[in-house]
Amino acid sequence: MAVKEGWRGRFFEDFEVGDIYEHPLGRTITTTDNIWFTLLTQNTAPIHFDHHYASQTEFKKPLVVATFTLALVGGQSVTDISQNVLANLEMDEVKNVHPVFEGDTIYSRSEILDKRESKSRPHCGIIKVKSTGYNQDGKTVLTFTRTVMIYKRGHAPKRARILPEDAK
Repeated sequence: MAVKEGWRGRFFEDFEVGDIYEHPLGRTITTTDNIWFTLLTQNTAPIHFDHHYASQTEFKKPLVVATFTLALVGGQSVTDISQNVLANLEMDEVKNVHPVFEGDTIYSRSEILDKRESKSRPHCGIIKVKSTGYNQDGKTVLTFTRTVMIYKRGHAPKRARILPEDAK
């Protein structure tokens, strides 16, 4: 029996400008997600958690907190973009293009816009990425760019594990 290492993510050398990654997982946003995130961030705007209040707006229902959508799309991109991150250096050009509602399913993709060597850390490189979140109907809901410092192959910290057969 061969033991095979699981997915470790991409390293700096794996990225090319123009690459587009369709992130594998979508996520349906629930009322609980929206209310919890609103409470965690101390956002007091009732349009996010008061269904009666929201029913009186042009949307007729609660809006999902925009920063939740940003966090979700950023998180969805990790498996393809920043599994081997040393640091997120910058987030920029955040645009909430279309409202997100409870019950929407969000999918995402990212495009590599730029790639360069790090001047301060030779064991890393820097990539600039544009990520796009879209809903179950294919409507873009969010776009943003981020600049990420990624480890080069062979320089990421080791993931030490005690295997069951080695446990005492």
